[in-house]
Amino acid sequence: MSKTLKWIIVIAAGLLVFAFVAFNVMKIQTIKNSPETTVVFEQSDLNISVNYSRPSKKGRVIFDGLIPYGKVWRTGANEATTFETNKNLLVNGQVLPAGRYTLWTIPGLDSWSVIFNSKQYGWGVNFDGVASMDPNFNVLQTEVVVERLLEPVEMFTISFDDSDSLTLVLEWDQTHIGVPIQLGQQ
Repeated sequence: MSKTLKWIIVIAAGLLVFAFVAFNVMKIQTIKNSPETTVVFEQSDLNISVNYSRPSKKGRVIFDGLIPYGKVWRTGANEATTFETNKNLLVNGQVLPAGRYTLWTIPGLDSWSVIFNSKQYGWGVNFDGVASMDPNFNVLQTEVVVERLLEPVEMFTISFDDSDSLTLVLEWDQTHIGVPIQLGQQ
């Protein structure tokens, strides 16, 4: 093997190691800025969990700014948000079989599309910053109405509200989305 070829291999290997380390440092930094959390709803033998990362507003225009209207959003930051249920559900009247899904949304001014996708994704966006969701794996898509909040919510928040009936709640900035959930036939 020639000396030039050996140097090319050493340089290429060095660049690969550098790229790997730089990617992991970038990933750690983004996770630090948008911490990961899991919310859980448990009642009788029903278990629902949502794992997501929580970006902050930080004075930015969020909807129709950072998050454009009419485009698929990974519904959080970093890795794609996951939604898992051990029982069949009715989500806004539509059947969602028990299982693990990625949760995506298409924000709009007056309503949002909420999408449950059966494919698991390593990261929520591709290198161009476009959501990496494959619509061929959509299991359920439903429309919900936007409610305006009087006070802005600094960190993107997903929660469950079971005060009247069970609702999956998404809030950020001055936007509130409620997705009705009921136990489906088993």
